[in-house]
Amino acid sequence: MSERANAHPADRRGFGDTSGPLVLVGAGKMGGAMLEGWLALGLDPARLVVIDPQPSSAIAAHAGLRLNPDLEGLRAAAIVVAVKPQVAGEIVPRLGSLIDTTTIVVSIMAGRTLAFLEHALPAGTAIVRAMPNTPAAVGRGITVAVANQFAVGSQRDLADRLLGATGAVEWIENEQLLDAVTAVSGSGPAYVFLLAESLARAGAAAGLPGDLAQRLARATVDGAGELLHRSPLDAATLRANVTSSGGTTAAALEILMAANGLDPLLARAVAAATRRSRELAN
Repeated sequence: MSERANAHPADRRGFGDTSGPLVLVGAGKMGGAMLEGWLALGLDPARLVVIDPQPSSAIAAHAGLRLNPDLEGLRAAAIVVAVKPQVAGEIVPRLGSLIDTTTIVVSIMAGRTLAFLEHALPAGTAIVRAMPNTPAAVGRGITVAVANQFAVGSQRDLADRLLGATGAVEWIENEQLLDAVTAVSGSGPAYVFLLAESLARAGAAAGLPGDLAQRLARATVDGAGELLHRSPLDAATLRANVTSSGGTTAAALEILMAANGLDPLLARAVAAATRRSRELAN
């Protein structure tokens, strides 16, 4: 599916020289996380333009960046569109005046296709559509991106660097795969949070004090995730390594890995999310 997974953002080398500013349209949770990632990697705030009718106090406090300036005559090196998809039809066409032949437009709006963006923007605009996820807020996100035919060379490289400021980036060629990406990594953090909730409830049902059960569940999910992140071993091997034959873990996994256990349940959940992603795109 992917061409490559990029290095952790800490290994990146800036954003290069550009002929115009970097414009962020929408500085909510995801847009704000990307902005913080760019600044943490040393991007000069003077190169940033932020368009948001209700910016947070944290965004407004950044000295040097231009917040809701007059856009007359401005031509952007890159525009990152991070508004809600429901307002895309109103917002995206207005960005046409900021675009020239060197501009790259990066959309992280769920469900808004390359075709939609190409129709709303000037003909020949270089566009990347991307699906990040919420761990971007702590620099541990993963983003999957797909480019249109006009996004090549330095434009695509700049898009890669902007997206990579909050975690790893995977590139695909088939845009239709983004529905499944949305179901796995876009929605996936919620599945993990639900696992922590369920594990805590199960611990309380087994007799643990509720607050202790919650702390144990949270620390276990957090620690296991970090081990998976750092280890060169795959998830199946790590699972096998903590499962002794006839032991307590094996007894639990016998339930979770039964014919009606976790695998088919997650398959149904991901399929449902994939279907819904396609419905929203249409």
